[in-house]
Amino acid sequence: MPAAFRIASLPLATNLLLAPLSGYTDLAFRLVVRSCGGVGLAYTDLLCPEGVLRENYKTMELTATCADDAPLAMQLYGADAHLMADAAMWAEDHGANVIDINMGCPADKITQRHGGSKLLCDPPHAVRIAERIVKAVRSVPVTAKMRLGWDERSIVAPMLASRLEEVGVAMVTVHGRTTEMGYSGHCRLEGIAEVVAAVKRIPVVGNGDIRTPQDAKRMLDRTGCAAVMIGRMALSTPWIFRDTWSYLTSGLVPPEPTLEEKCRLMREHFYNAVRLRGERTAVVEFRRRATWYGKQMNPCRMLREGMRFINTAADFERVLEQFLEWRRGRNGR
Repeated sequence: MPAAFRIASLPLATNLLLAPLSGYTDLAFRLVVRSCGGVGLAYTDLLCPEGVLRENYKTMELTATCADDAPLAMQLYGADAHLMADAAMWAEDHGANVIDINMGCPADKITQRHGGSKLLCDPPHAVRIAERIVKAVRSVPVTAKMRLGWDERSIVAPMLASRLEEVGVAMVTVHGRTTEMGYSGHCRLEGIAEVVAAVKRIPVVGNGDIRTPQDAKRMLDRTGCAAVMIGRMALSTPWIFRDTWSYLTSGLVPPEPTLEEKCRLMREHFYNAVRLRGERTAVVEFRRRATWYGKQMNPCRMLREGMRFINTAADFERVLEQFLEWRRGRNGR
């Protein structure tokens, strides 16, 4: 049975965290993943501090939350310590239970602004940003998410994690790749283990290549990390947290959801998006989201192709019902 997990004084129900995924982890999706069970903490999409402080419309969509969306970490990216601290105070006042600093995103649009994993190229500045944020917020823990380093010649994660702990960061998450690797190759568990060894008290969260409950247990066992963060697998398998928590606590993986149950989750997600962002936005989003859900519904070409051309909620229902009827007929039901 996993030990109770907490970030500073914040207790979490499980040690499984939903990663911040740019373009995906909005409120509509987080609520679906939480409804499946097993999530200890979920993260927002990446938040630009300027957008937060101006209360830009698109940024406010990303910060939207509600009572069922807790505990929640709001993740900020940037290189201006003053702006980051001010945005952290805004986040604390608007529902964040944790403030997370993005030091790991490898995307050009983030690193070209000297944020994300570009901070790994200047660890002293990364520490100054963290220290400024820790001093600015009143009561919520400040955490950081990083990669091992920018490239093979600059593996800084162990040293940086230790320095962040010294200035009051309450937890670090480590994706076991360098920026240069992108998402190629394999997550390096030994790199995560080195970060675990480098800190004294704070928990380290392992991230990267978690596709099954067994992957999560392997990461916990081989690195000594206290928790696991799951990202892209949740897009096609939102019940992976339920399955993983069951496996970690009982050794058993629950039966896979039925096709009808998977379609129910897809419906729940779609109508969450309709309610929160309007029918048109939900329709456009699900033209691509259906591909992710379809990964666990094969054969699903009819579903994927049909969803590409939906224009209304009625179209969404029609395509989903036709797909279900086709699959039932194919299975002799």
